[in-house]
Amino acid sequence: MFEHFYHEILRKTIISFGTLFNNINIQKKDASDTDFSVMKIPLSYGPTQKFLARLEQSGDLNKSTAMSLPRMSFEFTGLTYDASRKVTSTQKIAVKDPNTNKKVNKVFTPVPYNMQFELSIMSKLNDDALQIVEQILPFFQPAFNLSVELIDQIKEKRDIPIILENITMQDDYEGDYSTRRVLLYTLRFTAKTYLFGPVTRVEPIKQATLSYYTDSAEKRDLAYKVTPRAVKDYDDSVVTNLSVDILSTVTSITVDDASNITADTYFEIDGESVYIKKVTGNKITIDRARDNTIAKDHVKGTALKSITQVDNDLIEIGDNFGFDGNTFF
Repeated sequence: MFEHFYHEILRKTIISFGTLFNNINIQKKDASDTDFSVMKIPLSYGPTQKFLARLEQSGDLNKSTAMSLPRMSFEFTGLTYDASRKVTSTQKIAVKDPNTNKKVNKVFTPVPYNMQFELSIMSKLNDDALQIVEQILPFFQPAFNLSVELIDQIKEKRDIPIILENITMQDDYEGDYSTRRVLLYTLRFTAKTYLFGPVTRVEPIKQATLSYYTDSAEKRDLAYKVTPRAVKDYDDSVVTNLSVDILSTVTSITVDDASNITADTYFEIDGESVYIKKVTGNKITIDRARDNTIAKDHVKGTALKSITQVDNDLIEIGDNFGFDGNTFF
Protein backbone atom coordinates (compact mmCIF):
# COMPACT_ATOMS: atom_id res chain seq x y z
CA MET A 1 0.00 0.00 0.00
CA PHE A 2 1.06 3.59 -0.63
CA GLU A 3 3.58 2.61 -3.29
CA HIS A 4 4.29 5.42 -5.71
CA PHE A 5 2.14 5.62 -8.82
CA TYR A 6 0.85 8.50 -10.88
CA HIS A 7 -1.50 8.02 -13.83
CA GLU A 8 -2.09 11.78 -14.28
CA ILE A 9 -5.84 11.13 -14.41
CA LEU A 10 -6.80 14.40 -12.72
CA ARG A 11 -4.38 16.36 -14.90
CA LYS A 12 -5.64 14.69 -18.09
CA THR A 13 -9.25 15.42 -17.15
CA ILE A 14 -8.48 19.08 -16.40
CA ILE A 15 -6.67 19.52 -19.73
CA SER A 16 -9.43 17.70 -21.64
CA PHE A 17 -12.07 19.89 -20.02
CA GLY A 18 -10.20 23.04 -21.07
CA THR A 19 -9.88 21.89 -24.68
CA LEU A 20 -13.68 21.86 -24.99
CA PHE A 21 -13.66 25.68 -25.01
CA ASN A 22 -10.46 26.26 -26.98
CA ASN A 23 -11.96 27.44 -30.27
CA ILE A 24 -14.75 29.88 -29.46
CA ASN A 25 -15.00 33.02 -31.60
CA ILE A 26 -17.19 36.10 -31.60
CA GLN A 27 -18.06 38.35 -34.53
CA LYS A 28 -18.32 42.13 -34.55
CA LYS A 29 -20.72 43.79 -36.98
CA ASP A 30 -21.00 47.31 -38.29
CA ALA A 31 -24.12 49.44 -38.81
CA SER A 32 -24.93 47.65 -42.09
CA ASP A 33 -25.02 44.33 -40.18
CA THR A 34 -22.06 42.85 -42.02
CA ASP A 35 -19.18 41.09 -40.31
CA PHE A 36 -16.05 43.16 -40.10
CA SER A 37 -13.98 41.31 -37.49
CA VAL A 38 -13.69 37.89 -35.91
CA MET A 39 -12.06 37.46 -32.51
CA LYS A 40 -10.93 34.20 -30.94
CA ILE A 41 -11.64 34.26 -27.21
CA PRO A 42 -8.50 33.66 -25.13
CA LEU A 43 -8.75 30.89 -22.55
CA SER A 44 -6.57 30.61 -19.42
CA TYR A 45 -6.41 28.38 -16.37
CA GLY A 46 -6.71 30.17 -13.05
CA PRO A 47 -9.15 31.66 -10.55
CA THR A 48 -11.43 34.40 -11.81
CA GLN A 49 -10.39 36.74 -8.96
CA LYS A 50 -6.86 36.88 -10.35
CA PHE A 51 -8.03 38.25 -13.69
CA LEU A 52 -10.50 40.69 -12.09
CA ALA A 53 -7.73 42.02 -9.83
CA ARG A 54 -5.52 42.70 -12.82
CA LEU A 55 -8.32 44.67 -14.47
CA GLU A 56 -8.99 46.73 -11.32
CA GLN A 57 -5.31 47.64 -11.06
CA SER A 58 -5.63 49.48 -14.39
CA GLY A 59 -8.22 52.12 -13.60
CA ASP A 60 -7.24 54.49 -16.41
CA LEU A 61 -9.58 53.69 -19.30
CA ASN A 62 -7.25 55.37 -21.77
CA LYS A 63 -4.20 53.41 -20.66
CA SER A 64 -3.36 50.25 -22.56
CA THR A 65 -3.36 47.02 -20.59
CA ALA A 66 -1.87 43.61 -21.19
CA MET A 67 -5.25 41.94 -20.70
CA SER A 68 -8.28 42.60 -22.86
CA LEU A 69 -11.91 41.57 -22.73
CA PRO A 70 -13.74 39.38 -23.55
CA ARG A 71 -11.81 36.40 -22.23
CA MET A 72 -12.47 33.10 -20.47
CA SER A 73 -10.85 31.29 -17.57
CA PHE A 74 -11.49 27.94 -15.93
CA GLU A 75 -10.33 26.21 -12.79
CA PHE A 76 -10.67 22.92 -10.96
CA THR A 77 -12.55 23.73 -7.73
CA GLY A 78 -13.30 20.47 -5.95
CA LEU A 79 -13.27 16.67 -5.79
CA THR A 80 -15.94 14.44 -4.20
CA TYR A 81 -16.51 10.70 -3.98
CA ASP A 82 -19.52 9.43 -5.98
CA ALA A 83 -21.08 6.50 -4.12
CA SER A 84 -23.80 6.06 -6.77
CA ARG A 85 -21.22 4.74 -9.25
CA LYS A 86 -19.39 2.41 -6.87
CA VAL A 87 -18.38 -1.00 -8.28
CA THR A 88 -16.95 -4.12 -6.61
CA SER A 89 -13.56 -3.11 -5.26
CA THR A 90 -12.01 -6.61 -5.31
CA GLN A 91 -12.31 -7.21 -9.05
CA LYS A 92 -9.41 -6.53 -11.38
CA ILE A 93 -9.05 -5.44 -14.98
CA ALA A 94 -6.49 -7.54 -16.87
CA VAL A 95 -4.99 -6.41 -20.19
CA LYS A 96 -2.04 -7.68 -22.19
CA ASP A 97 0.96 -5.38 -22.01
CA PRO A 98 0.82 -3.36 -25.28
CA ASN A 99 4.62 -3.30 -25.44
CA THR A 100 5.51 -6.98 -24.89
CA ASN A 101 2.14 -8.59 -25.79
CA LYS A 102 3.07 -11.40 -23.37
CA LYS A 103 2.99 -10.02 -19.85
CA VAL A 104 -0.33 -9.02 -18.32
CA ASN A 105 -1.10 -5.69 -16.67
CA LYS A 106 -3.67 -5.81 -13.88
CA VAL A 107 -5.36 -3.05 -11.92
CA PHE A 108 -8.25 -3.00 -9.47
CA THR A 109 -11.56 -1.61 -10.68
CA PRO A 110 -11.61 2.19 -10.46
CA VAL A 111 -12.99 4.44 -7.75
CA PRO A 112 -15.61 6.97 -8.97
CA TYR A 113 -14.99 10.62 -8.21
CA ASN A 114 -16.69 13.84 -9.34
CA MET A 115 -14.51 16.78 -10.31
CA GLN A 116 -16.01 20.27 -10.05
CA PHE A 117 -15.05 22.98 -12.54
CA GLU A 118 -15.92 26.63 -12.99
CA LEU A 119 -15.78 28.33 -16.38
CA SER A 120 -15.83 32.14 -16.20
CA ILE A 121 -16.69 34.41 -19.11
CA MET A 122 -15.59 38.02 -18.63
CA SER A 123 -16.78 40.72 -21.01
CA LYS A 124 -17.37 44.46 -21.23
CA LEU A 125 -20.34 44.09 -23.60
CA ASN A 126 -23.30 41.86 -22.92
CA ASP A 127 -23.60 40.89 -26.58
CA ASP A 128 -20.07 39.48 -26.55
CA ALA A 129 -20.84 37.38 -23.49
CA LEU A 130 -24.11 36.14 -24.98
CA GLN A 131 -22.34 35.05 -28.17
CA ILE A 132 -19.94 32.96 -26.10
CA VAL A 133 -22.61 31.45 -23.86
CA GLU A 134 -24.82 30.53 -26.81
CA GLN A 135 -21.96 28.59 -28.43
CA ILE A 136 -21.55 26.47 -25.30
CA LEU A 137 -25.00 25.68 -23.91
CA PRO A 138 -26.51 23.63 -26.82
CA PHE A 139 -23.88 20.91 -26.34
CA PHE A 140 -24.83 20.24 -22.70
CA GLN A 141 -28.25 18.55 -22.28
CA PRO A 142 -27.14 18.66 -19.50
CA ALA A 143 -24.14 16.33 -20.14
CA PHE A 144 -21.46 16.12 -22.82
CA ASN A 145 -19.35 12.94 -23.05
CA LEU A 146 -15.61 13.48 -23.26
CA SER A 147 -13.39 10.51 -24.19
CA VAL A 148 -10.18 10.37 -22.11
CA GLU A 149 -7.44 7.73 -22.02
CA LEU A 150 -7.03 7.40 -18.26
CA ILE A 151 -4.18 4.86 -18.01
CA ASP A 152 -1.49 4.45 -20.67
CA GLN A 153 -0.27 1.04 -19.40
CA ILE A 154 -3.59 -0.69 -20.11
CA LYS A 155 -4.93 1.73 -22.75
CA GLU A 156 -7.98 2.34 -20.56
CA LYS A 157 -10.17 4.85 -22.38
CA ARG A 158 -13.49 5.95 -20.89
CA ASP A 159 -16.24 8.43 -21.66
CA ILE A 160 -16.32 11.08 -18.95
CA PRO A 161 -19.72 12.85 -18.72
CA ILE A 162 -19.30 16.62 -18.26
CA ILE A 163 -22.53 17.90 -16.66
CA LEU A 164 -23.54 21.56 -16.68
CA GLU A 165 -24.89 22.21 -13.18
CA ASN A 166 -25.84 25.91 -13.21
CA ILE A 167 -25.14 29.36 -14.68
CA THR A 168 -24.89 32.69 -12.85
CA MET A 169 -24.38 36.24 -14.12
CA GLN A 170 -22.83 39.18 -12.26
CA ASP A 171 -22.46 42.79 -13.40
CA ASP A 172 -19.71 44.62 -11.48
CA TYR A 173 -20.37 47.96 -13.23
CA GLU A 174 -21.76 50.57 -10.80
CA GLY A 175 -21.53 53.73 -12.89
CA ASP A 176 -18.05 54.83 -11.85
CA TYR A 177 -16.31 55.60 -15.15
CA SER A 178 -12.91 55.34 -13.51
CA THR A 179 -13.56 51.60 -13.03
CA ARG A 180 -13.58 49.00 -15.79
CA ARG A 181 -16.91 47.34 -16.35
CA VAL A 182 -16.91 43.54 -16.16
CA LEU A 183 -19.83 41.30 -17.00
CA LEU A 184 -19.13 37.91 -15.45
CA TYR A 185 -20.91 34.70 -16.46
CA THR A 186 -19.99 31.67 -14.35
CA LEU A 187 -20.78 28.15 -15.60
CA ARG A 188 -20.32 25.33 -13.11
CA PHE A 189 -19.64 21.79 -14.32
CA THR A 190 -19.18 18.32 -12.84
CA ALA A 191 -16.95 15.74 -14.54
CA LYS A 192 -17.69 12.13 -13.55
CA THR A 193 -14.24 10.56 -13.75
CA TYR A 194 -12.56 7.49 -12.29
CA LEU A 195 -9.35 7.08 -10.29
CA PHE A 196 -7.26 3.91 -10.59
CA GLY A 197 -4.74 2.41 -8.20
CA PRO A 198 -1.30 1.05 -9.12
CA VAL A 199 -0.91 -1.21 -12.15
CA THR A 200 0.81 -4.54 -11.49
CA ARG A 201 2.57 -6.47 -14.23
CA VAL A 202 2.48 -10.28 -14.01
CA GLU A 203 3.64 -13.17 -16.15
CA PRO A 204 1.02 -15.64 -17.40
CA ILE A 205 0.81 -18.84 -15.33
CA LYS A 206 2.98 -21.43 -17.08
CA GLN A 207 2.34 -24.33 -14.70
CA ALA A 208 0.16 -25.14 -11.69
CA THR A 209 1.09 -27.79 -9.12
CA LEU A 210 -1.14 -29.12 -6.32
CA SER A 211 0.37 -31.25 -3.54
CA TYR A 212 -1.50 -32.91 -0.69
CA TYR A 213 -1.13 -35.73 1.84
CA THR A 214 -3.52 -38.69 1.97
CA ASP A 215 -4.37 -40.12 5.38
CA SER A 216 -5.38 -43.65 4.40
CA ALA A 217 -4.17 -47.19 4.88
CA GLU A 218 -1.48 -46.56 2.29
CA LYS A 219 -0.18 -43.15 3.26
CA ARG A 220 1.43 -41.24 0.45
CA ASP A 221 2.04 -37.76 -0.85
CA LEU A 222 0.41 -36.83 -4.14
CA ALA A 223 1.16 -34.01 -6.48
CA TYR A 224 -0.77 -33.03 -9.57
CA LYS A 225 0.80 -30.80 -12.18
CA VAL A 226 -0.98 -29.09 -15.04
CA THR A 227 0.41 -26.95 -17.83
CA PRO A 228 -1.98 -24.51 -19.53
CA ARG A 229 -1.97 -24.46 -23.30
CA ALA A 230 -3.85 -22.79 -26.12
CA VAL A 231 -7.06 -24.52 -27.23
CA LYS A 232 -7.18 -22.95 -30.67
CA ASP A 233 -4.87 -21.77 -33.42
CA TYR A 234 -4.00 -18.08 -33.16
CA ASP A 235 -1.29 -17.67 -35.81
CA ASP A 236 -3.23 -19.35 -38.68
CA SER A 237 -0.53 -22.00 -39.19
CA VAL A 238 -1.96 -24.36 -41.84
CA VAL A 239 0.02 -27.65 -41.97
CA THR A 240 -2.01 -29.67 -44.44
CA ASN A 241 -5.57 -30.28 -45.72
CA LEU A 242 -8.11 -33.09 -45.62
CA SER A 243 -7.93 -35.24 -48.73
CA VAL A 244 -11.42 -36.72 -48.26
CA ASP A 245 -14.70 -35.73 -46.63
CA ILE A 246 -15.14 -36.94 -43.03
CA LEU A 247 -18.19 -37.42 -40.83
CA SER A 248 -18.43 -36.31 -37.21
CA THR A 249 -18.18 -39.94 -36.01
CA VAL A 250 -14.96 -41.05 -37.69
CA THR A 251 -11.68 -41.21 -35.78
CA SER A 252 -9.36 -41.83 -38.71
CA ILE A 253 -8.71 -39.19 -41.36
CA THR A 254 -6.61 -38.91 -44.50
CA VAL A 255 -4.66 -35.76 -45.32
CA ASP A 256 -2.69 -34.51 -48.30
CA ASP A 257 0.67 -34.61 -46.49
CA ALA A 258 1.27 -35.81 -42.92
CA SER A 259 5.05 -35.45 -42.96
CA ASN A 260 4.92 -32.46 -40.57
CA ILE A 261 2.43 -34.04 -38.17
CA THR A 262 3.47 -36.03 -35.09
CA ALA A 263 1.58 -37.91 -32.41
CA ASP A 264 0.65 -36.32 -29.07
CA THR A 265 -0.08 -32.93 -30.62
CA TYR A 266 -3.22 -30.84 -31.06
CA PHE A 267 -4.76 -29.48 -34.24
CA GLU A 268 -7.77 -27.38 -35.14
CA ILE A 269 -10.09 -28.39 -37.99
CA ASP A 270 -12.63 -25.68 -38.77
CA GLY A 271 -13.12 -24.80 -35.09
CA GLU A 272 -12.96 -28.38 -33.79
CA SER A 273 -9.98 -29.27 -31.61
CA VAL A 274 -8.52 -32.76 -32.20
CA TYR A 275 -5.75 -34.75 -30.54
CA ILE A 276 -3.33 -36.67 -32.78
CA LYS A 277 -2.96 -40.23 -31.45
CA LYS A 278 -1.15 -41.99 -34.29
CA VAL A 279 0.30 -41.12 -37.71
CA THR A 280 0.68 -43.80 -40.41
CA GLY A 281 1.69 -42.38 -43.76
CA ASN A 282 -1.00 -39.87 -44.62
CA LYS A 283 -3.57 -41.54 -42.38
CA ILE A 284 -4.05 -40.09 -38.89
CA THR A 285 -5.88 -41.51 -35.89
CA ILE A 286 -7.44 -38.70 -33.88
CA ASP A 287 -9.45 -38.09 -30.73
CA ARG A 288 -12.37 -35.81 -31.67
CA ALA A 289 -14.03 -32.81 -29.98
CA ARG A 290 -11.32 -31.89 -27.48
CA ASP A 291 -11.40 -28.75 -25.29
CA ASN A 292 -15.21 -28.50 -25.24
CA THR A 293 -15.48 -28.25 -29.00
CA ILE A 294 -18.10 -30.13 -31.03
CA ALA A 295 -17.36 -32.94 -33.49
CA LYS A 296 -18.83 -32.14 -36.89
CA ASP A 297 -18.58 -33.11 -40.54
CA HIS A 298 -15.70 -31.64 -42.55
CA VAL A 299 -15.30 -31.51 -46.31
CA LYS A 300 -12.30 -32.29 -48.45
CA GLY A 301 -9.77 -29.46 -48.54
CA THR A 302 -10.48 -28.22 -44.98
CA ALA A 303 -7.25 -26.96 -43.39
CA LEU A 304 -5.56 -28.62 -40.41
CA LYS A 305 -4.01 -25.88 -38.26
CA SER A 306 -1.44 -26.78 -35.63
CA ILE A 307 -1.74 -25.60 -32.02
CA THR A 308 1.83 -25.07 -30.80
CA GLN A 309 3.90 -23.09 -28.29
CA VAL A 310 3.54 -20.09 -30.57
CA ASP A 311 -0.20 -20.16 -29.93
CA ASN A 312 0.42 -20.51 -26.18
CA ASP A 313 2.27 -17.20 -26.25
CA LEU A 314 -0.67 -15.59 -28.06
CA ILE A 315 -3.37 -16.73 -25.62
CA GLU A 316 -5.92 -13.95 -25.21
CA ILE A 317 -6.93 -12.56 -21.84
CA GLY A 318 -9.91 -14.54 -20.60
CA ASP A 319 -9.26 -17.49 -22.93
CA ASN A 320 -10.61 -20.74 -21.46
CA PHE A 321 -7.32 -22.50 -22.20
CA GLY A 322 -6.86 -26.27 -21.79
CA PHE A 323 -4.57 -28.36 -19.62
CA ASP A 324 -2.07 -31.06 -20.40
CA GLY A 325 -1.51 -32.80 -17.07
CA ASN A 326 0.26 -35.75 -15.52
CA THR A 327 0.35 -37.33 -12.07
CA PHE A 328 3.52 -38.26 -10.24
CA PHE A 329 4.51 -39.52 -6.79
